[in-house]
Amino acid sequence: MHITPVPRFRSWRLPATLLTVALLTACGHSPPKRASAPNPARNYSPVAPADPAAAASVLMRALGLVGTPYRYGGNTPESGFDCSGLVTYVYRDMLALNLPRTSRELATIQGPKIAPDRLTAGDLVFFGNKGNVFHVGIYVGEGRFVHAPSTGGTVRLDHLDGAYWRDHYTGAKRVLR
Repeated sequence: MHITPVPRFRSWRLPATLLTVALLTACGHSPPKRASAPNPARNYSPVAPADPAAAASVLMRALGLVGTPYRYGGNTPESGFDCSGLVTYVYRDMLALNLPRTSRELATIQGPKIAPDRLTAGDLVFFGNKGNVFHVGIYVGEGRFVHAPSTGGTVRLDHLDGAYWRDHYTGAKRVLR
């Protein structure tokens, strides 16, 4: 029996397709139409993660935490999460990767800065203003990211092109290489 190997450049398609289907069916409805303000994140080009298996594990864990309550300083599913607590928990839990604890520290980690149109699953996306970073999330694809936004809220998915996030986007870093 001869088995033809799947070319490496296509190995990311199945996890990406499954993730897209899961995201679309979980919503149960079409997202509202957004104004067509100029936003490079809307014009993304699908980019395969450097390590598709690692990216898939990070995404599945992060998506599995959607609905977990927000808690300032929280860093476990039991205690709840703040934004950086969510990011550090997911990467430590799935990849045994210890990242800095605050969004400001995460923004300074070594790694390439990523143009918005080249984001890939697992990239960290940062938000702030006037040179200060005060929020972080995990990019999941299709212009969306998972994050723990605020007191009284829960871990959720949002669109990078939402008015608030678009206006406060400060950049992205690639952790998975």
